Amino acid sequence: MNGAGPRPHITVVGLGPAGASYLSNVVVDLMAAAERVLVRTLRHPAAAGLVGVESLDHHYEEAETFEEVYRAMVEELVTVAGHHAPVPIVYAVPGSPLIAERTVELLRADPRVEVSIVPGLSFLDLAWERLGLDPLSEGVRLVDAERFAGQTDGRAGPCLVAQCWSRSLLSEIKLSAGVHEDRVPPEVVLLHHLGLDDEQIVPVGWWDMDRTIAPDHLTSLFIPGHGSARGMDEMARLEELVRTLRAQCPWDRAQTHSTLRPHLLEESYEVLDALGEFEDPGDADGSAFAHLEEELGDLLFQIVFHARLAEEEGRFTLADVARGVHDKLVHRHPHVFGDVSAATAEEVGSNWEEIKQREKGRSSVTDGIPNALPALLLSTKLQRKALAVNLHVPALGDGPTGLAQQIAALADDLPVVAEADAPLTAATADIEGLVGDLLFALTDLSRRLGIDPEQALRSRALAFRDHIVELEGQSARSR
Repeated sequence: MNGAGPRPHITVVGLGPAGASYLSNVVVDLMAAAERVLVRTLRHPAAAGLVGVESLDHHYEEAETFEEVYRAMVEELVTVAGHHAPVPIVYAVPGSPLIAERTVELLRADPRVEVSIVPGLSFLDLAWERLGLDPLSEGVRLVDAERFAGQTDGRAGPCLVAQCWSRSLLSEIKLSAGVHEDRVPPEVVLLHHLGLDDEQIVPVGWWDMDRTIAPDHLTSLFIPGHGSARGMDEMARLEELVRTLRAQCPWDRAQTHSTLRPHLLEESYEVLDALGEFEDPGDADGSAFAHLEEELGDLLFQIVFHARLAEEEGRFTLADVARGVHDKLVHRHPHVFGDVSAATAEEVGSNWEEIKQREKGRSSVTDGIPNALPALLLSTKLQRKALAVNLHVPALGDGPTGLAQQIAALADDLPVVAEADAPLTAATADIEGLVGDLLFALTDLSRRLGIDPEQALRSRALAFRDHIVELEGQSARSR
């Protein structure tokens, strides 16, 4: 190719969803006039009757994955186009070039060539006609069979699943429901060879979708909407509810990010209380799960509310929040989604900290730790952060006195205040520092023992609360 001249040109045409009768006259004329016509595959009803065309089917036999196949096809197309420049070549694909056609997507992003598109009739047009529905009014999503689980995100329908070319793919879709029969519609529709003489439109039960017909690359699956559980987009309903509350409820309309802060904190603590019922998994029953579900819902409402406020200000949406955390987690798990090796939880933690520092441009592992954390939790996190980057954490006996000596100093040398209303800020700076050293050492001891110091102190405080209640009861009975 001559880099100084115009880029080679590829005209992409669509062969339509079925036989030659669905080819447009424009496409027929372009292929007839072209010096060279390549087709992605001859395994298509409209391509089978074409004369003088070259097939790229051989790439299917030479690569291990579809992505490798499509990239190899693009390389061949670019090379052929370069040999014929400045005369365009024609590349024909099944259906419409703009629907589920990875090679066209790659070509359009390739700076080495210019691409023009001549759309063809899509299998979608036949599907909507056969199903008798308007996809826009029904909110139908188009899903690729090989990426069903990720693209549906647990929602069963309504969606049209394209390229169901094997029984194994249909089986994976079927089994994605697990044991939750209430989460899938009782009936789906198989769409097979639309527009051909052997066309089949087959309503079938969910659990029979992979054993009714012999599927191929011209097979699709329609999953209608279902009124229970995940068949409806519950997140969308919650978003709509918050939108309605903001418009019609005086209290919700008056809220801001600042006024909602205490509610977010309270709901977070209530989730923690609910999780406390799972300290012994053997004791967790249906009521514990119901409690946790309720409290997670209350916390989720706060998240959706804050996202709605940001959306009203034109800042971001709930979808942006979900996308952001998804992409962040993928980036921070290169041992799962990349080529980084991490065989232990410790290696994962070390990688995580390094990635976070690079992402945020942070100079310290302590950046990003909220100052408002409870003191015990703040101390624990700082100690863990230090260890994650191999920094020294003071041992129990470090400093002029060890832990035991610090406790003895407080017990022997300092006055004990017994009054119930004694001010908590009356201590000198030296005393406060000594108490801080002691608490920090106890926090380190708890961490070394694998104990959450916050929870340990909370448990002791609650036990003391019960003791107070018991003493109050004894006092009342003795009167």
